[in-house]
Amino acid sequence: MATTLKLTAELKERIAKVVEDTGQTAHAFMVDAIRKQIENAENRRRFTSGALAARGEFDQSGAGYAMEDVHAYVAARVQGKKTRKPKLKRWPA
Repeated sequence: MATTLKLTAELKERIAKVVEDTGQTAHAFMVDAIRKQIENAENRRRFTSGALAARGEFDQSGAGYAMEDVHAYVAARVQGKKTRKPKLKRWPA
């Protein structure tokens, strides 16, 4: 698939300055930038989809964890302490 990008003179100059000392071509820089943006967009889509699915499960079950319990659990684990996992709670509708 051949694709043409029409860049302004200013953008071309900015790209040239950025890649000047990197040993990378402007083309390679642009391909890498596009790849990174695609990965970011895909990650955002997966995150949003997972969050919406989790919200749907919560709405149906009414069960979840208290934020302060989760934070305390994670903080203890980061410090290398053994701790019990937070308990699942039922939340009012």
